[in-house]
Amino acid sequence: MNNPSPSSGHSPEKPQQSKAGRYLTFVLAEEEYGLEILKVREINGVMDITAVPHVPTYIKGVINLHGKVIPVIDLRLKFGIEETPRTSETCIIVVDVKGLLMGIIVDRVSEVLDVAEEDIEEPPSFGTTVNTDFILGMGKVKGSVKILLDIEKVLVDVKFTKVASVATEVETKKRTS
Repeated sequence: MNNPSPSSGHSPEKPQQSKAGRYLTFVLAEEEYGLEILKVREINGVMDITAVPHVPTYIKGVINLHGKVIPVIDLRLKFGIEETPRTSETCIIVVDVKGLLMGIIVDRVSEVLDVAEEDIEEPPSFGTTVNTDFILGMGKVKGSVKILLDIEKVLVDVKFTKVASVATEVETKKRTS
């Protein structure tokens, strides 16, 4: 009889991966968030965004970045936070989500932090009606709390391949007009 045991490494539960590491922190509505630095490809100021019709309001459109069409979402709107005018600090963080490049608009980028495993707590439970699956944990750093995001889960419902193909059509039509 072969029963899985914690010591055998074949636990029936999914093993917990270490959440410790480097996080790029940024601000939305005066709250600080972080995302794994390994998911970040680059940080840009806000640039011209081509609107794409018939997409959710949090999808602002697409940008042409180094010859690639990249979808852009406003993280404030995705999180249900009121949209505010762009400032000189507003930027687009380009992230790699399962091989797709996407841009997320944030109020401002703060810094890169090393967060140790012991400084990360599980997300609080808000009951069964509030989904917190997109939160990796709560990072306790420098006397404050940073909400550490699993950016793949934040963006999981966004149909970016469709947005990108529609955007390519829009760009092509602009060039031929």
